[in-house]
Amino acid sequence: MILVQRALPPQLFLRNGMTLKAVLFDFNGVIIKDEAIHQQLIEEILIAENLRPSPQEYREICLGRSDRVCITDLLKRRGRIVTETYLDQLLARKAEAYQRELEKLEKLPLYPGLEDLSGNISAAKLPMGVVSGALRCEVELVLARANLAKYFGVIVAGDEINVSKPEPDGYLLAVERLNQIYPELKAEGADCLAIEDTPAGM
Repeated sequence: MILVQRALPPQLFLRNGMTLKAVLFDFNGVIIKDEAIHQQLIEEILIAENLRPSPQEYREICLGRSDRVCITDLLKRRGRIVTETYLDQLLARKAEAYQRELEKLEKLPLYPGLEDLSGNISAAKLPMGVVSGALRCEVELVLARANLAKYFGVIVAGDEINVSKPEPDGYLLAVERLNQIYPELKAEGADCLAIEDTPAGM
């Protein structure tokens, strides 16, 4: 996915003449190109559990979905049912490994044009948020390191909701939080633009 580098008009219009009120970004595959890192770390978890990973299965089950749902489904397919406590440990281990992988990178693999696009949306007075299946610590780490945190007033992460995309709960929660931060916004889901890269997210 390549983000278009061009100025946005002060007002954008959706269907039926509705004015665009906010822009919500997915994270992995939209802000940062890190799917290969996540796939590697998920495969390492499976191997540590004495289970065989499958790249094709990863693409089918995990892309666009939260780590919690991804790992749960991968384990379940292999006849392994784990407690929530053990699953939390696996997720924490993966989050720590993700941070170590990013620390190895001199430059984060951000998508071209992201800084310009974020600045243009901000200049158009449109609130922005991130809605992702990634853990909050991962999202905050990347946004801070990329100097993008200032643009995103709301983050809804995978460790804050019990369901994963394609369920709309994350986006609905983001709209609710934006309305709390900006009471004059009075946004509904249909007033917001979501930027996604996977069928599950769409």
